[in-house]
Amino acid sequence: MKLLMRSYDHRKIEKKWQAKWERGKCYHAKEGAGGKKFYALIEFPYLSGDGLHVGHIRSNTAMDIIARKRRAEGHEVLYPIGWDGFGLPTENYAIKTGKSPVLVTKQNTNTFRRQLKSLGFSFDWSREINTTDPAYYKWTQWIFLQFFKDGLAYKKKQAINWCPKDLIGLANEEVVDGHCERCGTPVEKREKEQWMLAITKYADRLDKDLDTVDYLERIKIQQRNWIGRSEGTQIKFEIRSTKSETNSKSEIQRPKQERIEVFTTRADTLFGATYIVLAPEIANEKFKSKNEKSQFKIQNWGEVEKYIEQVKKKTEIQRTEEGKEKTGVEIKGIKAINPATKEEIPVWIADYVLPDYGTGAIMAVPAHDERDFQFAKKFNLPVRIVVCPEYPAPKCPVLDRAYIGPGHLVGSGTFDGLTNEEAKKKIAKAVGAKPVISYKLRDWVFSRQRYWGEPIPLIHCDMCGYVPVAEKDLPVKLPVVKNYKPTATGESPLAAITKWVTVKCPKCKGVARRETDTMPNWAGSSWYYLRYLDPKNKKEFVGKEKLAYWSHSSEKLPAIPLRGISRRETSYKLQAGPVSWYNGGMEHTTLHLLYSRFWHKFLYDKGFVSTSEPYAKRTSNGLILAEGGVKMSKSKGNVINPDEIVERYGADTLRIYEMFMGPFDQPVVWSTESIIGSRRFLERVWRLGERVTEHRAWSTEHGAQNTEHRTRSTEATDTTVQTALHQTIKKVSEDIETMRFNTAISQLMIFTNALEKASAVSREAYQTLLRLLAPFAPHVTEELWGKCGKKQSIHTESWPVVSSALEGTAVATIVIQVNGKKRAILQLKNGATEGEVREAATALPEVKKWLGESTIRKVIHLPNKLMNIVVD
Repeated sequence: MKLLMRSYDHRKIEKKWQAKWERGKCYHAKEGAGGKKFYALIEFPYLSGDGLHVGHIRSNTAMDIIARKRRAEGHEVLYPIGWDGFGLPTENYAIKTGKSPVLVTKQNTNTFRRQLKSLGFSFDWSREINTTDPAYYKWTQWIFLQFFKDGLAYKKKQAINWCPKDLIGLANEEVVDGHCERCGTPVEKREKEQWMLAITKYADRLDKDLDTVDYLERIKIQQRNWIGRSEGTQIKFEIRSTKSETNSKSEIQRPKQERIEVFTTRADTLFGATYIVLAPEIANEKFKSKNEKSQFKIQNWGEVEKYIEQVKKKTEIQRTEEGKEKTGVEIKGIKAINPATKEEIPVWIADYVLPDYGTGAIMAVPAHDERDFQFAKKFNLPVRIVVCPEYPAPKCPVLDRAYIGPGHLVGSGTFDGLTNEEAKKKIAKAVGAKPVISYKLRDWVFSRQRYWGEPIPLIHCDMCGYVPVAEKDLPVKLPVVKNYKPTATGESPLAAITKWVTVKCPKCKGVARRETDTMPNWAGSSWYYLRYLDPKNKKEFVGKEKLAYWSHSSEKLPAIPLRGISRRETSYKLQAGPVSWYNGGMEHTTLHLLYSRFWHKFLYDKGFVSTSEPYAKRTSNGLILAEGGVKMSKSKGNVINPDEIVERYGADTLRIYEMFMGPFDQPVVWSTESIIGSRRFLERVWRLGERVTEHRAWSTEHGAQNTEHRTRSTEATDTTVQTALHQTIKKVSEDIETMRFNTAISQLMIFTNALEKASAVSREAYQTLLRLLAPFAPHVTEELWGKCGKKQSIHTESWPVVSSALEGTAVATIVIQVNGKKRAILQLKNGATEGEVREAATALPEVKKWLGESTIRKVIHLPNKLMNIVVD
């Protein structure tokens, strides 16, 4: 007889299993056991006041699926969670509302924790950390002191963004089109001493070691673009003064060996250099004092100085953005000498040249560099072609843009006819240039004039300079203050707390002052993945035994020294870990990833960790956009709160929908209307259980009477279902590993369709479906597993494997078109019928969006190859 089941009540089921998992500590990782280990990591959430929105949980769901699959494959899995609590948004909110940042952070943490638990993620909550906890930031401060002791933390005068209305320093991201994001006031630049970390000393390794890790290629490209490694040469240009009275060549004054070095990657174009350009900061440094002493007769210093002041108000992004109008001023009264042609060429300053890249000076070759070309066009400067794609009979028409391609040299004297690559070294050698490697990467500005951050654990003494706080006195805790607003001088609010600031010098015991700057919010997130390994340790930031256990190289390397084994100058075998797989948004695959790699390499050099890279694998996901394809934001009122979706449809439905929306690595558009399809799929799986043959343990919701299902005459063990079963195991397994979650779910839907059409459903087929679905929808599968009479959790079951007898079953790759344009690719069993292909194709989101409400007029089917769906 047919089983009488209650309807699928997601609220009751999800709360029930979340409570059981938490009581049973099901997802607590354990050290000490042998066998395979797997450390899954997500970016820990930043504690904004609004809690999670549906876009935040895409990464968490993906890594939860992978973590659950790894457990089923026999790995000991660590999948931890914590909170990134320091930073500007929390402090600004505290200033606005008058609430303590401590209280705001606690409230936000409670909101985030509740939301994440409601989604059924298999986090190890026993390892929860928070960057604002003094027990955590004690070790952030300790690591900073190691940088300081090694000379990698230093103080330097640095220009900062300054809002004259709010009297506050602004991070680059708080400056929008040159104005303060908060009040709209034009931003100024002010010189202020800042703490720096010398990340540039690791630039070469940060670039080269990307070859040793399994990162998406676009992530490696982002990293390398930010590091900006360039192999080139430094060429010296002699600078000569000209007399202002006649400005004639015969009256050139020649001061002693005054030269400017330029960095270039195109020494082959030296004969085409028709002017040089200095960063305004370099010109100010090089010529201001000399102009006052009359060594150089700069005829328009007032004009030059005015331009320098204008540039100070611009951000770096404004100075270098593509397509902006070029600005600059010629420095009159001096000329540069092209070392190849011996010609005098003008010297300019322009904002598109930055002081910290190369030497802060460039040779401008407008015929072969687009920025130089646009600049030359505006100021009517000479354009000289020296590399031509047609040789030996070059055609050199008037250029409408710079030619940056390869070719042979022309107009370059004895070097004519050489390829531009051959000419680079020969011309460089002829003018005495030296080969150098330059990086766009700058040292990291590591201090903020804010309250809500880790105090920098240094004390300034007039006699002893900067002295580290003793390790026994860490952490240096943030004092409780009433006013979080910065001072009129731009100093941190901490500077006004005399009782906290005034201390004894640890060295000479004289009167001294604490450093009042705090660390940026990047600090705590640069090493959090290590603290997860040993979050309760009060003696070390991570114990060597736990680090060794989770590190991939633990069986290959000796015990990790606790102190002072320097590997910086020694050869080392590149290894990555302890993190096996790290996933997060593309917005964090540049700076956060770079900073954490830098910290890890430093800790490796000091002997505190056993691997030179922190993450063996790094992937990323696309954003979830609001309806209409725009970014979700509170100001636009288009944020979707997951609480509402979980309440109405269930956490499992939300998880399925987020993974089914489209390719994981691409942006996808949210549609609340479409989520019902994922809910219906789970309801179909639920109802399918009623048709399982020889089912002994189905029961009603409250454990009332047991009812036997009507036994069908035959089980669905025919070849078609068996083949579909093992194709599903194979495809879902492969798709999870390649993060093709949408096609994995599509395959599960296809297999569910096959079972629904079968005359009967076997235990094997249904239970395998549940095991494959479990990582995606952990609550409903756990409930259905229990209804199958199973006593142990489905999440302790082994992962299904493909039958060796059916593993070789042919699978066809079918291109799906809509009106002749490729929209998707399907993998189905070889010989799938037109109906089977059509059903599977029209279930795919990337096909459905092109079908819309249109009527299907015709279907063209080429078996095992292609299906073209023709609509109105």
